[in-house]
Amino acid sequence: MTLENLLLMRHELVLSVTALVVLLSELILSKDDTKKVIPLLVFLFLINTVIGFLPAKSGELFGGMYRTTGLIILMKNILNIGVFIVFIQSAGWLKSNVTGFENMGGYFFILISSLIGMDFMISSGDFLMFYIGLELATIPLAALVASEKLKEKSSEAGVKLILNAALSSGILLFGISLLYGTTGSVYFYKVAQGFYYNTLQVLAFMFIFTGIAFKISIVPFHLWTADVYEGAPVNVTSFLSVVSKASAVFILVILLFTVFHSIIDVWNDILYYTAVLTMTIGNLFAIRQQNLKRFLAFSSIAQAGFIPLGIIGGTTLGFSSVIYFLLIYLFSNLGAFGVVAAVSNATGKENMNDYDGFYQTNKALSLVMMLSLFSLAGIPPVAGFFGKFFLFTSAAREGYFLLVFIAVVNATISLYYYLLVVKAMFINKNENPIQKISSDGYMKASLILCTLGIILIGFAGYIFEFINSLTFGVK
Repeated sequence: MTLENLLLMRHELVLSVTALVVLLSELILSKDDTKKVIPLLVFLFLINTVIGFLPAKSGELFGGMYRTTGLIILMKNILNIGVFIVFIQSAGWLKSNVTGFENMGGYFFILISSLIGMDFMISSGDFLMFYIGLELATIPLAALVASEKLKEKSSEAGVKLILNAALSSGILLFGISLLYGTTGSVYFYKVAQGFYYNTLQVLAFMFIFTGIAFKISIVPFHLWTADVYEGAPVNVTSFLSVVSKASAVFILVILLFTVFHSIIDVWNDILYYTAVLTMTIGNLFAIRQQNLKRFLAFSSIAQAGFIPLGIIGGTTLGFSSVIYFLLIYLFSNLGAFGVVAAVSNATGKENMNDYDGFYQTNKALSLVMMLSLFSLAGIPPVAGFFGKFFLFTSAAREGYFLLVFIAVVNATISLYYYLLVVKAMFINKNENPIQKISSDGYMKASLILCTLGIILIGFAGYIFEFINSLTFGVK
C-alpha cells in the first residue's frame, strides 16, 4: 500500500493519532495538571477539522471494503464540525469535577473512538465494514451516557442504551446474513447486482432498516430516546442527538440510493408512513415535556420525521436536501443544547419553568436559544427555514403533496411548543430568575459558531449548490 493510498483514510488516521495523544497526555500529566489536556485536545481537533477540508482524492482500499468520495468527505467534515462544537461546549462541564471520570482524557478518547467508527461506517463499501463501524460508533457511547456515577438516571440511561443497541444490532446483523445468503456477497455493489426483489431480500432490507432506524429515533424505534437523553449529561445528549443521528442518516441514504435502489417503491412506502408517524408523535409528546432535555429529545424525533421527505423518491435534489438540512440542524440543535448545558452546569436547573424571566439576567443566552429554536421550527429568515424548504420542495416535485401538507401542519405544531420556551424566557414573570451565568471562553465560542451557522448558512446559496454538485448522479 502506497502513502497516496493510505492518505485516502486521512480522517481516520488523524483521529487515531489524536486519540493516541490523549492517552499519552494522561500518562505524562499529573493528576493536578489534567485540565491542561482540554486546550490541547481542542487545538488538535481544530487542526483535524481543518485538515478534513483540504483537497483529497477519491478511491477504494482493501478490495472495496473502504471507499471515499467527495460526498463522503463532506459528510465526515460535517460530523467533525459537530464534534468540535461538542468538545468546546464540554470544557466547563469537565472542569466542574462532576463528570465521574477520573481523568478528562477518557471523555475525549471515547468521543473520538465513536467518531472513528462513524467515519468507517460512512466509508464502508461492504456490510462487514459497515457493521464494525456501527458497533465502534455505538458501544463507547454507553460509557459516556452512564458517566455521572452519582446519578441513578445516568446509570439507567446507560443500561437502556446498551440493551436497545444490542437488540437493534442483532436485528440488523440478521438482515445482513439474509442478504449474504441470497446474494452470496456482502459488498454493496455485488448485493445491488444480485437483488432480485424476492420476499427474503425484502425482509432482509426491513431488518437492516430497523437497525438503522433505532439510531435515528424513527418511530416506532424511538422509545429509548427520551429516557437516555434525560439521563445522560447534557453534552453527551447533544452528541447523541446531532452527530450520532447524522451519521446514521448518512449511511441510510447511501444504502438506499446504492444497494436498495431497485426496491425504491418498497422503501418509499415505508418512509412515507414512518415520516408521518415520527413527525406527529414526536411533536405531540414534545408539547407535554417540562424537562428541557426530554423536550429536545422529542423535538429531535420530530425533526427526524422531516428527513424522509428528502429521501423519498430517490432524487438527487432530495439527497442534497437531506445533507443540507442536517448541516443546519447541527448548528441549530447544538445552539439550543449549548444554552441548556451552560445553565445546567452553572445551576443544575433543566426544567422549562426554571427559564421564566431568563432574559432579564441572561440576554445573550436567551437570544441564542431563541434563534436556535426558531431555526428548528423553520421560521424565516434563519437557516432552518431553508433546510425545511428544500426538503418540502423535493417531496413536492415527486408528487407527495399530502405528505408535504402533513409536514407543514407538524412544522406549525412544533412552532407552538418552541414558542413556549421563548415565552418563558422573554414574557413570563419571575421574581427570582436564574442568576447571570458567566460562561467560559469555550462555551462562548461554541455559541458564536452556532449563531453564525444559523444566520449565514441559509443565505449562502453556494453551500447547497456545492452539496448538490457532489450528490449529482449518486445511485
